[in-house]
Amino acid sequence: MDYSPTREAAYAAPQEQVERISAFLRSVYGWMCLGLVITALTAGFVASSPALVGTVIGNRAVFWGLAIAQIGIVLVISGRIQKLAASTASALFVAYSALTGVTMSVILLAFTGESIASTFLVTAGMFGAMAAYGTLTQRSLAGWGQFLFMGLIGVVLASFVGIFWQNDGFQFVTAFIGVIVFTGLAAYDAQRLKAMALATPSGQVGSYAILGALTVYLDFINMFLFLLQLFGSRRR
Repeated sequence: MDYSPTREAAYAAPQEQVERISAFLRSVYGWMCLGLVITALTAGFVASSPALVGTVIGNRAVFWGLAIAQIGIVLVISGRIQKLAASTASALFVAYSALTGVTMSVILLAFTGESIASTFLVTAGMFGAMAAYGTLTQRSLAGWGQFLFMGLIGVVLASFVGIFWQNDGFQFVTAFIGVIVFTGLAAYDAQRLKAMALATPSGQVGSYAILGALTVYLDFINMFLFLLQLFGSRRR
């Protein structure tokens, strides 16, 4: 999506534009952090309950229902953000974060706690560095868009194939490419957030902050999952 500044933002003084961007970014990353906390708490709660874990893992209808619900929420927020009230968008984001925690709960059982914690810290460092680069650099990252989109489609298709074809070498290559793609997206999307801040009408800032939060949240979560797949230590 092309984000052109609104008339209000285009004619604003440079300092006002900086303040507008700063306030928008604080809201975006605040919501992103809240989403990660909700995901972590939900995953921990589900993982601590054998009954809930059995329901998620042992019932394919439940698992695929959760996956479809997640996709549906992403499509609604992405496709109807102009029509969503900020309260509705935030409720959907919270619901998505919780659903992600449910589906990710199996990871807490498959990998060691130390491995999950160390991978999270590495992910936070990588994401923070790339997001800072995307926000602060004066170089346009628009040229990355087509390359990253193609890489994203490839990773999605490869991950789908990996569900049915359990091959260690194939999954390693997919995870390696996935880390590269989402590392690039962390910088690319961070830069696009600045354009989004200036393109968003004043009355819709809350809704668009949720869209931005969902975008960077997905970058972080996917980067974490692929890094965990590459370097995580599984429980014996």
